[in-house]
Amino acid sequence: MMTTISMLAIDLAKGSFQVCAIGLDGAVLYNRVLSRTRLTNLLAEQSACVVAMEACATSHYWGRVAQSHGHEVRLVPAVYVKPFVKRQKNDKADAEAIAEAASRPTMRFVAVKSAETQGRAVAFRTHQCLVRQRTQLINALRGHLAEFGLVAPKGPASLKVLENALADPASDVPGHVREMGAIYVEQIARLTEVIGRLAEELEAASRTDTQLRRLCTIPGIGPVTAGAVAAFAPDLATFDSGRNFAAWLGLVPKQRSTGGKTRLGSVSKMGQTDIRRLLIVGAMSVIRWVVRKGGSANRWLAALVMRKPKMVAAVALANKMARMIWALTTKEQDYRMA
Repeated sequence: MMTTISMLAIDLAKGSFQVCAIGLDGAVLYNRVLSRTRLTNLLAEQSACVVAMEACATSHYWGRVAQSHGHEVRLVPAVYVKPFVKRQKNDKADAEAIAEAASRPTMRFVAVKSAETQGRAVAFRTHQCLVRQRTQLINALRGHLAEFGLVAPKGPASLKVLENALADPASDVPGHVREMGAIYVEQIARLTEVIGRLAEELEAASRTDTQLRRLCTIPGIGPVTAGAVAAFAPDLATFDSGRNFAAWLGLVPKQRSTGGKTRLGSVSKMGQTDIRRLLIVGAMSVIRWVVRKGGSANRWLAALVMRKPKMVAAVALANKMARMIWALTTKEQDYRMA
């Protein structure tokens, strides 16, 4: 039985795994549940075949395990598996759908990430998580103190105003509220210290890593965005053009064309959300600089800002930045203005 299997389609979970084995003729040989240990043993004992999984949590780990035993790994995006699910949604049907999707000749697969690449993603998401937590604490402190008439401008930089107001004995703030405020200030300071340390590590990596340094030469892209591209984007050589990379990020219009009529809507928002968000944030910072300076050496950008709303211009600039990232990475060149 082991030698007649051409594909193992696995519906992943934490403790139990639905495995659908496909024979050389395309027929289902078995579709059963395996434990974590039995799945590990199956991948080790099975002769080289195709191992298909949904590109989801833990899929890259199991992909590396399967590759270590000589199997060909195919990670299918979940959105491409769903159309092949037959009627009822359950693990058995999902495993069969994964096998069906992975056998399509035109299917697009996700590259298996290395442990180092996933480690970069953990560092980046840790930084972003701590930034969100700090913002949440600052907003909570601002909301609490506003009830006592203490207000401050937005942003972490204005936190000192609230600290001074809490320390002012003349302010009409009860003692226990001052104690709660001190707890907020202490937690915010602790998070700020860790965030600063992680940001320094990202900046240090951008100075030593050639690819990150090259990406930082693009206006609007800093160490955090460059680190996100290195952590989440696949090998850019797999994309035929910069437009394909921008489409993978969801920075191209959504098409609803039929009958020869082209209908374009808003951006598709498909693909990697972290890189797309950071590119738009970086593009908006460039646009704000152009508006403040009253012009730009980039005539295309200056004309775009003049005739389009800021957010529309930011998305268009983010699309162009994505194409620049692809061009600089594949051609191994630094940015230079045309």
